[in-house]
Amino acid sequence: MLLQVLGTAAGGGLPQWNCACPGCAGARAHPERRRRHASLALRAGPGHWYVVNATPDIGEQIEACPDLLPAPGPAADPRLSPLAGVVLTDAELDHTLGIARLREARDGVDVLATAPVAAAVRDRLGLGAVLGPYTKVHWRELTGTARQLNDQSAIKVAAVPVSAKRPRYAADLGPDDATWSVALSLHDTGTGRTVLYAPALAAWTDAFDKAAREADVVFVDGTFWDDEEPRRAGFSAKSATGMGHLPITGPGGTAHRLARLPGRCLYTHLNNTNPLGDPGAGQHGQLADWGLEVAQDRMVIEL
Repeated sequence: MLLQVLGTAAGGGLPQWNCACPGCAGARAHPERRRRHASLALRAGPGHWYVVNATPDIGEQIEACPDLLPAPGPAADPRLSPLAGVVLTDAELDHTLGIARLREARDGVDVLATAPVAAAVRDRLGLGAVLGPYTKVHWRELTGTARQLNDQSAIKVAAVPVSAKRPRYAADLGPDDATWSVALSLHDTGTGRTVLYAPALAAWTDAFDKAAREADVVFVDGTFWDDEEPRRAGFSAKSATGMGHLPITGPGGTAHRLARLPGRCLYTHLNNTNPLGDPGAGQHGQLADWGLEVAQDRMVIEL
């Protein structure tokens, strides 16, 4: 299995366009600190790639990942893209707006999503009707049963429900459903290796714990360092858990749970207020002491 990390930031990216917090100011002064919205690229097979979540940065993310670019040369089809589809973990805007940027897809694009997420993106956001005149979008349901990314792929994907939290624009859409936000279990049937990707995690459920213990690599929600960070930063009256994100440290934090797992564990989806956005912050040393790390934009993982 080959993965390329396309981005590791929470909504708004780092820096966020309308923010001058220390994290954003630091990223403007030090461009190496910049982070694009959290996403992965996953090789489904020779010449076929899927992205996990389609962020507002998807065009720039593709340009920064040579494996996602059309092949040059006189014998190549200049519009034949390796990007075959998108797998969605939720319906949040920062994970779905990039689908609209795929309207130029010559042969259409697969979108794998749970039933409530597909309904929100296709119907409430209107992307089904909007993209119809431009390209064919193949909507495929993502469930807890593992299925191949495509007919030629050795990679199977399954949803692990983690939260009934839905985006604001879909607050009145359908009943509560734990598949509004899911982690993705990505299993390579050829190598037997598994990756678990959870950019948003509101609760550490038994099902998630089982999936994490069985995974060789685990990407986990690192939005906030501690539960009071949103309130301390002054942009929300809610705590991290109140916003649907388990913090890294403190009571209910994920670090002590991850430190006990057998696989490699990385944090992603960092908010601009998270001190981990600064590579010189002492919190990186704390993570290292626990055997944990922060995912970096453009890093490659092969297993």
